[in-house]
Amino acid sequence: MSFRTRFAPSPTGPLHLGHAYSALVAHDMARAQGGSFLLRFEDTDLERSKPEYMRQALDDLAWLGITWDAPPLMQSENLDVYNQSVEALSSRGLTYPCRCSRKDIAAALAAPQEGAPHSVYPQTCKTRSMDDRGPNDAIRLHMDRAVEQASDGLGFIEDGPLRAGPHPLDHAALLAKIGDIVVGRKDIQTAAYFLASAIDDIREGITHVVRGVDLFDFTQVQVLLLDLLGHKPPRYFHHDLIRDENGKRLAKRDDARAISLYRSEGASPQDIRAMIGL
Repeated sequence: MSFRTRFAPSPTGPLHLGHAYSALVAHDMARAQGGSFLLRFEDTDLERSKPEYMRQALDDLAWLGITWDAPPLMQSENLDVYNQSVEALSSRGLTYPCRCSRKDIAAALAAPQEGAPHSVYPQTCKTRSMDDRGPNDAIRLHMDRAVEQASDGLGFIEDGPLRAGPHPLDHAALLAKIGDIVVGRKDIQTAAYFLASAIDDIREGITHVVRGVDLFDFTQVQVLLLDLLGHKPPRYFHHDLIRDENGKRLAKRDDARAISLYRSEGASPQDIRAMIGL
C-alpha cells in the first residue's frame, strides 16, 4: 500500500509555526514517498470552529507550497458516520451515559494538549445503563470492558525518531492514566476527538499518521477504539514540537507566531522553513 498521510487542524484559530512544521513534515514525507497528502478539518466543535479560520488555513497552506490530493474532509459533514461508531460500541456494552457537568468533563471533550493534566474520570456514572441515557448525557467508554475485549497482541508501530519501534497496548496505563474517555459528546451528539479522528484515518485510507509527540500517549486509545470497531491501526510518526523561547509548546492563542502575521511582514515560505528547522 502506498504512503498516505494527512494534516488535520481544528479551525478554531489561526495556524502558527507549529502547524506549519507538522503540515510540512507530513507533506514532505508524502511527496518523498510518491504517496498522497490529504487535508482534514476537525470542526465538530461547532461553537469554536469558524469559516474564516478555515479559509485562512487553506490560504496559508497553499502559500507554504502545500498541495493536497483530494478535497478537504469536513468532520461536521460526517456526523452520522461518527454516531454509528458510537452506537456500535454501545451495542457491545462498551459505553455508559454520563450526566456529570460540563465543567467535570471539559478536559475529556477537547483534543488533548501537551502540558495539560488529563483528569481521569472518577466513574461517577459508571453503573448507569445506556437504557437510562438522557438527551443531555455524554457517552463514555467503559475502559475495563474495552480492554478485556481488545485483540490479543494489539499495539502499534511508531516510525518517528523519538520513540521508534513496536508499542504493545498498555492495559494498565489505559485504566489508570486514561480512564473512561468521552466518545460521544452531549453538546452535538457526535463522537469526541479520540473516536472521530481515528475513524477518519480509516475512512481516508491513511497509512501513516504524522503528528506531534504531544499526542503520543493518546495513540493507544485510538488503536483500542479502532480494534473494537474491527479496524487495523495505521502506522504512526510522532514528531517533535515547535516551542517558544521559554520552551513552551506553541498554541493557537500565540497569535504572534501566526503564519499570516509572518506573511504580512514580508516573510517567504523559505523563511518559515528556516524558522522551524526545515
